[in-house]
Amino acid sequence: MPHEAISAFDIFKIGVGPSSSHTLGPWKAALRFVDHIEANYGLNNLESVTVLLYGSLAKTGKGHGTDVAVILGLCGENPETIPVDSINEKINTITNKNQLVVGGKKAIAFSPSSDIQLLYSESLPYHPNGMSFLASFTSGEQISETYYSIGGGFVVKEGEEGLAAKPVQLPFPVNTANDLLHWCMTTGFAINEVVMENENVWRNEDETKSGMLRIWHTMTDCIYRGCHSKGELPGGLHVRRRAFDLNKKLLNGSAYNSQQEWLDAIKAKGSNFQYILDWVSCFALAVNEENASFGRVVTAPTNGAAGVIPAVLQYFVIFCDGNDDDKIVRFLLTAAEIGSIFKKGATISAAMGGCQAEIGVSSAMAAAALTESLGGTQKQALMAAEIAMEHHLGLTCDPVAGLVQVPCIERNTMGAIKAITASQLALQSAPDYAKVSLDNVITTMWNTALDMNSKYKETADGGLAVAIPISLSEC
Repeated sequence: MPHEAISAFDIFKIGVGPSSSHTLGPWKAALRFVDHIEANYGLNNLESVTVLLYGSLAKTGKGHGTDVAVILGLCGENPETIPVDSINEKINTITNKNQLVVGGKKAIAFSPSSDIQLLYSESLPYHPNGMSFLASFTSGEQISETYYSIGGGFVVKEGEEGLAAKPVQLPFPVNTANDLLHWCMTTGFAINEVVMENENVWRNEDETKSGMLRIWHTMTDCIYRGCHSKGELPGGLHVRRRAFDLNKKLLNGSAYNSQQEWLDAIKAKGSNFQYILDWVSCFALAVNEENASFGRVVTAPTNGAAGVIPAVLQYFVIFCDGNDDDKIVRFLLTAAEIGSIFKKGATISAAMGGCQAEIGVSSAMAAAALTESLGGTQKQALMAAEIAMEHHLGLTCDPVAGLVQVPCIERNTMGAIKAITASQLALQSAPDYAKVSLDNVITTMWNTALDMNSKYKETADGGLAVAIPISLSEC
């Protein structure tokens, strides 16, 4: 099997909520389409653009902001840097004027209600998250490009062989957990050290460290915003933010002037089990409430599961003396490697595998990283990842009204708690006696995904989504 080169920065990407596969992926696909037009035809010759959203993208497109994402992508906006507070105003302006400035350069007539078509009953063969962009030019020529959002913000164009291969030769190529363990045992390296050696192929070590810390600072900023923002989440389900109230309760109503003072106060107020459990839940809630509000988050490995790793890493930083830049970088590198192994051996797309592919994978990533960070061996770290995923197998994706809110936000709290529990079990166990390997559970997860009915794969056609039959048109 050829080894696919996936960087830690492919797993952790800064973007905008609420969904990596339904928001970030289509956004990036639209950017690629604009680049294609500009490079091959020239934006000045563009006359019109139509977007076709198929299958899962159509069924939960409104709830996941897919329409918003493709519009912003066509405008040339960068999901990593766009001021999130400006999104609603930009969309309202385009809708009211029925005009879109493609790539920030060429104004064309564009009506979101008619030029973005939701094809609920049609699916493309390669992946449930398919979309086509059609363009016509003043010359009369017409073109069409089809893209697939395959999870975690990864996008492939029709005809590409998986992800576009990176022209690199990694010193320690890894496709499976067994590959990773082989390199660890051969070199004596910890998991994060193997990953860093591979990352050195793309950039120097200082750049990797600074990039990982930027990822972490984005996560902590998201936690802080979520814990200090109140009100209802957008979308019409009238879901009330809970991190704000929980944060206030845990700190007895006290307010602090900076994020660091706030973190210091959390640590100073105790470390009993219930207190720590409440904070882990609060951190996870905060991130995914921000995600549901078109806030800036980090795919970890997806937006729908964006709260698990920040919550567990914040737990490590505050309650396990992990407040050290090098420790934080090592944690993220180990987590990223586990995520990439799942991507290579199964999927990180809920449209392909249900929520086991998102919350389950993020929990496994966090469990392995925490275990290694707390002094566990490489085998114990892989064991922790296996335990975490084993107890997410079969988890469906059934968002009520197609929104990334119910049950998605709470599931991040459960994934974080399971990760910590899996880590503790692994640290107290002899991994040589494990009955199930991480590779076994990844294979099982993929087979479960293949067997899973499509109505449980991010379509809002089954599970809680029909047990609580609320449509966006009713909201």
